[in-house]
Amino acid sequence: MAADRDDLTGIVADLNELIAARPKGRAHGYGGADKVRTLRFGGHKSSFRGRGMEFDEVRTYQPGDDVRTIDWRVTARTGKAHTKLFQEERERPVLVVLDLRPSMLFGTRVCFKSVLAARACAFVSWVALEGGDRVGGLVLTPDGLSAFAPRSSRSEVLGLMKAMAEGTRHALSPTHARNGPPLADALARARHASRPGTLVFVASDFSDFDALAEQEMGRLATHCEVANLFVQDALEEAAPPPGAYRLSDGKSVAILDLEGRAAPAAYVRLFAERRARIEAFSRKRGLAFKVLRTGDDPADLLSPARLQPGRKGAR
Repeated sequence: MAADRDDLTGIVADLNELIAARPKGRAHGYGGADKVRTLRFGGHKSSFRGRGMEFDEVRTYQPGDDVRTIDWRVTARTGKAHTKLFQEERERPVLVVLDLRPSMLFGTRVCFKSVLAARACAFVSWVALEGGDRVGGLVLTPDGLSAFAPRSSRSEVLGLMKAMAEGTRHALSPTHARNGPPLADALARARHASRPGTLVFVASDFSDFDALAEQEMGRLATHCEVANLFVQDALEEAAPPPGAYRLSDGKSVAILDLEGRAAPAAYVRLFAERRARIEAFSRKRGLAFKVLRTGDDPADLLSPARLQPGRKGAR
C-alpha cells in the first residue's frame, strides 16, 4: 500500500479515529442489560451464550427443570428433589486480542490489516463499555504482549486504545526484525487473564494458527465465549494476474514473483486452506467467526444486532 510518508492514514491507527469508532446512539452491549432469572441459557446453542451465571436460590424441582441443576445436598437432606436457580450477571469482562505483528502490516484497500483490526477492537470495546461490561485487552506486537485488565472505566479503556494506536505505529519500526510472540502465547495469556463467561474477540490474520494455537484456543473456549475476527486483504483472497510485483515496507523493496499460472493458484490455495481451517475449527467448537476485509466498516459487521444469540457468526 503506497502512501506519502507524511500521511500515514490507513497505515497507522490514530487514537482519535479509535475514539471516533464509538457507535452513534446508545449501545446495549453484546448481552442483555438486565439480570435474567433462569435455570439454563436456553434450548438453542448460540455464538454468545451470555454473561456468566451466579447462584440465586434453591426451590423444589418442577417437571421440565434441567436435571443438571438439581441440588443433591438439599435433595438428600429434605427427601424431596430441589433445583438451583441462577441469575445472569449484569456485567462480564470483554477481552480483545489485537494482533499487530508483521504479517498484519499489509493492505491494498483503504488501510493495513493492522489498522482494520485496531478499529474493530475499538468498536467492540466501546459497545461493551456502553453496555455496562468491563473491557480489557492484549496487544500483540513484535516486541511482545501488552496486557490491560478488564475495567469499566472510560479512562482505562482509553488507555487500551492508546496502546492499540501506538502499537500500529511502533510495529512499523525498521528495528523489528523478529515476528514477536506466537499467537498461541497470546491465547494462553488470554485464558489466564479471563474468568468464566468472559467474551473474547481475537482480531488477527491467524498467520501462525498452528496445532499449539488450536490447542490454546480450545482451552480458552472451554470457559469463555470466543469470536474469531479473521482479518484479510483482497489480494490474499484473489492473486493478481501473473507477473512480478514490487512490494515495499517504506524502506526496502522486494519482488513478489507470480510468473506463470501455477504460482497465483498456489498462493490463493494456501490462503483459502488457512481460512477454511480456522473457520472449520470455529464452527466445530461453537465459536463465532467473522471475516473482515480491508475496506470494510467494522461497525457494519460487528454491531450487537449482527452478533445476537441465534445468529450464525458467519462471514
